[in-house]
Amino acid sequence: MKSSIATFAAGCFWGVEEEFLKVKGVTFTEVGYMGGRMKNPEYEDVMSDTTGHAEVVQVIYDEAQLSYQKLLVAFFSLHNPSTIPGTKYKYRSTIFYHTPEQKRSAEAILEEIKSLDIYDYKVKTTIVNAEKFYRAEEYHQRYFAKMGRAK
Repeated sequence: MKSSIATFAAGCFWGVEEEFLKVKGVTFTEVGYMGGRMKNPEYEDVMSDTTGHAEVVQVIYDEAQLSYQKLLVAFFSLHNPSTIPGTKYKYRSTIFYHTPEQKRSAEAILEEIKSLDIYDYKVKTTIVNAEKFYRAEEYHQRYFAKMGRAK
């Protein structure tokens, strides 16, 4: 098994993690923060929407079962990339790439999504080089399962 890593921001990480866990070939997930200015942010820091971090899900997947392109399709199917809920920057739509190949794949699918013109508003997804991942506090990991709301 060859495992690879992918990181996505698509709104509140609780629901995003839950959806990625349903994708065949995803072997592990954890939620956290990426893309901000503060070192070692905690949930309250990120909630202030002043650190620049996004709530993200880091996905480990088995390349023999799941391609990065299929993960990108899953990413776009589980949220509306044309809106940022309210004005919360921490809930932005971002693909954090880890390799040049991931960047190329993300750029290709983003252009395809934009060309479909299926959203009421402009697609706002950004593609950014993955930075340091700050793992969220334990109570956020697999939150829906802990609350008895996993599907």
